[in-house]
Amino acid sequence: MRRIPVRPLAALLLTALTLSACSAGSGAGQSGSGAGSGQVSDGVVVALTGEPANLDFTTTAGAAIPQALMANVYEGLVEIDQEGRIQPLLAKSWDISEDRTTYTFTLEPGVTFSNGEAFTAEDVKFSLERVKSDAWLSSLKTKMDVVDTVTVLSDTEVRVQLSRPSNAWLFDLGTPVGAMFDESGVQDLASTAIGTGPFTVQAWNRGESIELAARTDYWGEAPRVQTATLRYFADAVATTNALRSGDVDVVYNMQAPELLPTFADDDAFQVLEGTSNGEIMLSMNNARPPFDDVRVRQAVLHAIDRQAVLDTAWSGYGTLVGAPVPPTDPYYEDLSGTYPHDPEKARALLAEAGVENLDITFTVPTRPYATAVSEIVVSQLAEAGINATIESAEFPAVWLDQVFTRHDYDMSVVLAVESRDLLTMFNNPDYYLGYDNTRIRDTAAAADAADTAGYISGMQQVVRTINDDAAAGVLFLFPNIVVAKAGVTGLPANSVTEALDLGSAGWR
Repeated sequence: MRRIPVRPLAALLLTALTLSACSAGSGAGQSGSGAGSGQVSDGVVVALTGEPANLDFTTTAGAAIPQALMANVYEGLVEIDQEGRIQPLLAKSWDISEDRTTYTFTLEPGVTFSNGEAFTAEDVKFSLERVKSDAWLSSLKTKMDVVDTVTVLSDTEVRVQLSRPSNAWLFDLGTPVGAMFDESGVQDLASTAIGTGPFTVQAWNRGESIELAARTDYWGEAPRVQTATLRYFADAVATTNALRSGDVDVVYNMQAPELLPTFADDDAFQVLEGTSNGEIMLSMNNARPPFDDVRVRQAVLHAIDRQAVLDTAWSGYGTLVGAPVPPTDPYYEDLSGTYPHDPEKARALLAEAGVENLDITFTVPTRPYATAVSEIVVSQLAEAGINATIESAEFPAVWLDQVFTRHDYDMSVVLAVESRDLLTMFNNPDYYLGYDNTRIRDTAAAADAADTAGYISGMQQVVRTINDDAAAGVLFLFPNIVVAKAGVTGLPANSVTEALDLGSAGWR
C-alpha cells in the first residue's frame, strides 16, 4: 500500500499535543467530529494563500499548482517522505546497475488513472520523454536532461538509461518532473488534471477554491476524507479569521506568525511547527546593471541584518542559513558568516564599484512574507547608501510575467520552495536570476556523477562559489507552520517537496 497513516514526525508532534474533541463550525468539521480514528469522514477544508494561475505545472511556474495537485492528483514512481527519504510509490521496486546508469523499475499492478485508463510502463516512457520535449516549459525540466532512453520491457517493467551516473536523479523523480501522465489526458492540463492519485479535481472555482474528491477506485490506501477543499485567501489574517469562525479546518503554512500565540494557548486548536525547503530569496538581476557587478551584490548582502529581518518580519520563526541550501540537503554547510551585517563595508564596496547613493527598484510580489520583509530590507539598504523604491507586483500573474519570465527587474524577493533547486536556479543563465553558470557548470556535473563523498564535496564547492559571487541572498529559511482544529489528524508537518499531501488527513 502507498500510504502510512501519519508521517513519523507529524505523529510525534501530534502525540505531544493535548487534543480536545473537535467542535467544528464547517460542514466538513461537523461530519469529521463524529468519525472514529481511521474512518472516512465528509471532508476537510484547508486555507492557503496564493492560488494557482492554472492547473498546469509543466508550462507554468509557481509552487501553488504542484502544492495542490502533486500527491493528491498526480503521483510519481517514487515519493519523498517527511524525513526527505526516497520511498516507493508507483514503482514498488527498482534495480540499479553497477555503473549507476541503468534503472529498471517494477511498477505496481492494477493502477489506473482517474479517467479509467490503465497505468503501464508506456505511461512512464511517455511522461519522462515529455519532460524532455518542447511540451514542458518549466525550468525544472533540466532535471531530466540526464535521461538518455526509456525502454518498455513489459506492462509493469520499464528501463531508464542515463547518459551518466547521477546522484540527484532518483530524488528528482519524487518532484513534479517525475509526475506520471496519461497520454490521452494532457490536451488541456491547464484546466483538467488526470492522474493516478487518491483525489480528482471535482471543481476549480477560480479566485476561491479547488475542491478535491476522493477516488473510490484508488489503487492504494483510500483517503480518510471524501473531499478536501483548498480555499485561497489573499490576506493572511483572513485565513486565521476563517479558522476561528469555523469556515476552514486548517491553515497550512501560516503566513501570520504574530497571531500564532493566540492559537497555541487555545485547546480548540493544534499547532505544528515543521521544517521546509523554502528560502526567502532576495533576488538580484545578475544580468543587468547595477547587479552585474559582484561588488554591488556583495554590498547588498553586507547591508542586510538577517536576524533583524527574521525577528521583525516573521516574529522570529524560521532559520538563518548562509546560502540557498537548507540543512536537510546532503551538501549543506553553515556559510552564515560569509556576509556579516556591515553597512560600512557595504558603502565601501559601492564606492569601489563607483555607484554610491545607488537607486534601484525593488519589485515585491503581493505575498504576506514579501510585504513583511520588504519594508525592513529597504530600511537596512538605506543605511548603506542604497535607495530602494518598492514596486508592488500582483502575484502570481504580474510577478511571474514581469520578473520570472521577462526578467524585467532590479531586485525582488520570493519564497523558493522547490526541493533541491540550487542548480535549477544557478546552473541556467536563462533563469530569472541571470547568474553566469560557467563558474559552476563543470563542478556541478562532476559532482552529480561522482560517488557519495564526491557528490557532497563537489556540491559544497558549487555552493561556496555561488555564495562568494553573492548571486542571491537568503534572508531566512521559511518555517512550515500548520494551525488546525484539534480534531484534525494526519497533516504533514514538514514541507519536504512542493506537494501538500492530504491522503492521510482525517478526523479523530
